[in-house]
Amino acid sequence: MEPNSTTQTLTTKTPSVPRPPRDSRGFWRILLAIIAPLPMLAKGLYYLLSPIDGEAGFHETVAAFAAHRQLLHVLLWLDAAFVLGLIPATVAAAWVARRGAPRLTTVAAAIALPGFFAGIALLGVETPALLTVQHGLDVNTMAKLSDTLENDPLLQVASLLFIVGVVIGLGLLGIAMWRSRAAAAWTGIALAIGGFTHPFLPGHTAQGIGLLVACAGFAGASVALLRMHNDEFDLPPVRPVGAA
Repeated sequence: MEPNSTTQTLTTKTPSVPRPPRDSRGFWRILLAIIAPLPMLAKGLYYLLSPIDGEAGFHETVAAFAAHRQLLHVLLWLDAAFVLGLIPATVAAAWVARRGAPRLTTVAAAIALPGFFAGIALLGVETPALLTVQHGLDVNTMAKLSDTLENDPLLQVASLLFIVGVVIGLGLLGIAMWRSRAAAAWTGIALAIGGFTHPFLPGHTAQGIGLLVACAGFAGASVALLRMHNDEFDLPPVRPVGAA
């Protein structure tokens, strides 16, 4: 029997190769580099522009705010930028220092980050003195509220943790950056000095300058992040085993 003249074409189905996951390391690296110096810059400007020292009494603070009403919204937004950016900025600095000084960076982050979370979550941005001036509230009533908040045990713990995070956490993180050699040595020293000295500087002007010094330290982390290759920043993305 002769074979059928009709030929059948055998097609081999090539298995589809899954598209590799998109590499977003550059996005995160640049985003952290942009954020890193902003919170300390904002808080430093806050202190420099503030019409009153932070240790002043409630009535004195209200009177100073009332005499500088045009500053209130500026101060509020600067404080908001500080609160929103402090934690990612700390993560950025820790990310830069972690490979060169892993243990010290871990200790610094373990002190700084919980303190910042506690302070930001519990202390907030809107202070009783600011609210009194913004909304024309009764000064004596708000003074009692301010005293109540200052003596509340939970808020006292949050304040203590926040100060410990700034003084010890950022101080150690600055030393870790310096020891890691991932950033210029002077930027790690600037971060350490800005953190260590903040509560002990006299007056809001000196405290503002101290935070701008800390801002220079965070800027060193920004420069280090921008100079990194993505492979230095993090491992490349991988598709989970068995994923289509």
